[in-house]
Amino acid sequence: MVSSQHDAVHRIFREETDLLARLVPEAGVKFPEYSSIEPLDTDLTEIRPLERRVDSFFRVRTVDEEGGFLLAVESQSQPDPDKHNSWAYYLAHMYAKYRLPPILLVVCRDKKTAAWAKQPIRIGRSFHTSMEVFPLVVGPFGVRPITDPEEAAKDLALTTISILINGKDPAILAILDAVAPVLGPNAKWAEYIEVGLDEGPARDHWRRLMAVYTPNFPGFGSVMEEAWTKVHSDGEAKGEAKGEAKAVLRVLRTRGVEVSESVEERVMACVDLEILETWLDRSLTVENAEELFGEE
Repeated sequence: MVSSQHDAVHRIFREETDLLARLVPEAGVKFPEYSSIEPLDTDLTEIRPLERRVDSFFRVRTVDEEGGFLLAVESQSQPDPDKHNSWAYYLAHMYAKYRLPPILLVVCRDKKTAAWAKQPIRIGRSFHTSMEVFPLVVGPFGVRPITDPEEAAKDLALTTISILINGKDPAILAILDAVAPVLGPNAKWAEYIEVGLDEGPARDHWRRLMAVYTPNFPGFGSVMEEAWTKVHSDGEAKGEAKGEAKAVLRVLRTRGVEVSESVEERVMACVDLEILETWLDRSLTVENAEELFGEE
């Protein structure tokens, strides 16, 4: 099952495709001048039982090269020798299917995994290499955390991805404190950070820093979603209470019962539906408005 941390990274790439052009140079490669970056179907399955899906997949149309190239993006949380088979397959299959040169970008969140992912994948025997794969890797050793608020404000997407890549940095709490004033007011990026961070002190700290806004990951149970739900539930309850209060006053006035300013203010200020229902029942029979409140 794909984790929320894994999904958050690729949601960012698919939503902000131009971010790839700013992130790839962190792997030591100059990204070519391009005209567009278009998401493609991530399903690389052939007509056979074996299913293979790349995490994110894009076609980059370049300015000076006809057709451009393909960019497959993988997130890797730990070394996994089986991935070498998958990555080699992805590149070979993409090249055969689209007739365009494919490039593999691997996003890692710790230095050990990044060092492993950078190793060339050689397919063949000792006397001959039939195929060799050189992944481009971005990770904590190349993508520095952005902590300057002015710099962060210039590129919220890059700031967010830099935080997720450096989520295991010992100074992550200080990093979050630094960018919170910039990313906190932006609901989308604030939630990407919460969902993308691992369970633990960093995510808990970020939850405490964040304000309330409409969630992008309904069902995840983020603090933003909980707060948003509470606010909207409270809003609905207040709206219902206001309608009930108006009904109490309308019944009294329809019956010719004089309603003083103090009574009206007290009725309209009440948000307890149970009390308002009691007052509504009494409004049908009381002789004066103050009797609504009984012994309360």
